[in-house]
Amino acid sequence: MSETAFIFPGQGAQYIGMGKELADNFKVARETFQEADEALKFSISSLCFNGPEEELKLTPNTQPAILTASIAALRVLSSETGINPVLLAGHSLGEYSSLITAQALNFSDAVQIVRLRGKFMQEAVPAGEGTMAAILGLEADEVQDICRQSAQEEVVSPANFNSSWQIVISGHTEAVSRAVENALERGAKKAVMLAVSAPFHCSLMKPAAEKLKEALQNVPVCDIHIPVISNADARPYPSKEEIKNLLVKQVNHPVRWEESMREMVAKGVKTVIEIGPGKVLTGLMRRITKEVKTLNLEDLKGLKEISQQN
Repeated sequence: MSETAFIFPGQGAQYIGMGKELADNFKVARETFQEADEALKFSISSLCFNGPEEELKLTPNTQPAILTASIAALRVLSSETGINPVLLAGHSLGEYSSLITAQALNFSDAVQIVRLRGKFMQEAVPAGEGTMAAILGLEADEVQDICRQSAQEEVVSPANFNSSWQIVISGHTEAVSRAVENALERGAKKAVMLAVSAPFHCSLMKPAAEKLKEALQNVPVCDIHIPVISNADARPYPSKEEIKNLLVKQVNHPVRWEESMREMVAKGVKTVIEIGPGKVLTGLMRRITKEVKTLNLEDLKGLKEISQQN
């Protein structure tokens, strides 16, 4: 399967039972969950397979859980099909899965770092003071203008440029609420508050970015063996020296997802495989372009479909 890219999901893709079917059927998946359990010193595998949902939804748990399920699926795909990607990207948290795939980060190190990342992001803003909302059907320039008008000396700004159809905003709860009302008045197809625990990817996350920078100091990075597109710049990482800087920048800057996917298309990618729980990124890709084939790997059905295409 030539000209194939792998993409990895971020927070919000989690569900109870993720990764269990692959772990039940493939030793390499079971070993991945065991590796995560050992690194974290608690059973993230049990949380992924059995819940409870209230625990799985906690950001410091969600992030390592999704990362582990994604890497377990990746390792099954690699061992069963041998497909080699030409390009990688991941949505927010998913960027760590991309960097593991590119051999730039060690899985055991990464799963510990994303647990801290989740903790830092959760702690950056007191509960209830920040939130996010999805705005559908307005152009980016108009959403940015709505955020400026709605701020009123608070913070509200675009957090995820997911597609020209869907932009997520983030900031202080009241400012985000004002922006949702203004977006609907301006003709948004839909504008809804999201059930999230913190206002990710905006300036309110600066304390989390600073703590992550410190935590990353002792994490070894290696050369990037497969190009990885950065969320913050929507361009491939220029070198391993920029890995930590861009991971820190990502925390309090918007995810430029649509640009990242268009960069993939411009570089000749013909097939994109979403690896890990859910199918959110596949849906976004179909909104962004019809030029690429999209496939998913989160269970045996997805693996069978990919194997038949290969």
